[in-house]
Amino acid sequence: MVLSRRVSWFLLAFGVWSWFVWVTFVKNLWKDSSGLAFDDAGAPTGYFWVHLLLAITSFLLGTAIGVLGLRGLRAARHA
Repeated sequence: MVLSRRVSWFLLAFGVWSWFVWVTFVKNLWKDSSGLAFDDAGAPTGYFWVHLLLAITSFLLGTAIGVLGLRGLRAARHA
């Protein structure tokens, strides 16, 4: 399968954007003082674990999609 440059750039941008958004979210989640992410004793809540799992999944998918875009750009350069 050959990806166009436009699609490759889109995939790479999506991967970078995914990392930017979710790193910011995890930082905010870690510093949460509203009681959603951590209970009164400072232990992580279910909200914390679910959203951390979502972030990890998004990191993995963003990385995979970004790598596909990067490989598409490299292939287009050599073609």
